[in-house]
Amino acid sequence: MAARTTNSRTSRSSYNYTYDRNDRNNTGRSAYVYGNTVRMLDVQRQIEEPQRKALSREVQVNRAKAKHMNLGYVLFLVAALATAAIILISYIRVQAEITTMTEHIAKQEKVLNNLRISNDEMLTRIESRLDLEEVKRVAIGELGMTYPKEGQIITYESVNYDYARRVTEDN
Repeated sequence: MAARTTNSRTSRSSYNYTYDRNDRNNTGRSAYVYGNTVRMLDVQRQIEEPQRKALSREVQVNRAKAKHMNLGYVLFLVAALATAAIILISYIRVQAEITTMTEHIAKQEKVLNNLRISNDEMLTRIESRLDLEEVKRVAIGELGMTYPKEGQIITYESVNYDYARRVTEDN
């Protein structure tokens, strides 16, 4: 038997610990304490030391098998990784295309808005330059147009308001 003496920080006396040689992990579970004072437990050391149980042979074999990877498992992992990579790359490409299309649409909407503003400004300029009295004077005076007489005005009521169809005297 081997003997070891340790001094506790808070204790005034020393303890003699005797360990059993059959204790494989030397955890102190089978240690005998000789002395007349109560031993101070070293809680920190007990927390830090892993508490290992003796594993059965079957558990050890299962753990060894779990650590070993066979060819089929490796091929499955490679196939899963390749599939995930393809899906992720496709997703990133689609996201990039969507971003590009969104930017293109925003540019086209800006061009459309600029064209609408330009068109509205041009229409306003044309309408402001257009003098209806001058048009009336030219139409009557230079082109010989006249106002319609009583017999020339025909009113027409349509059942279908979507379009108008001309009806001639031949029909």
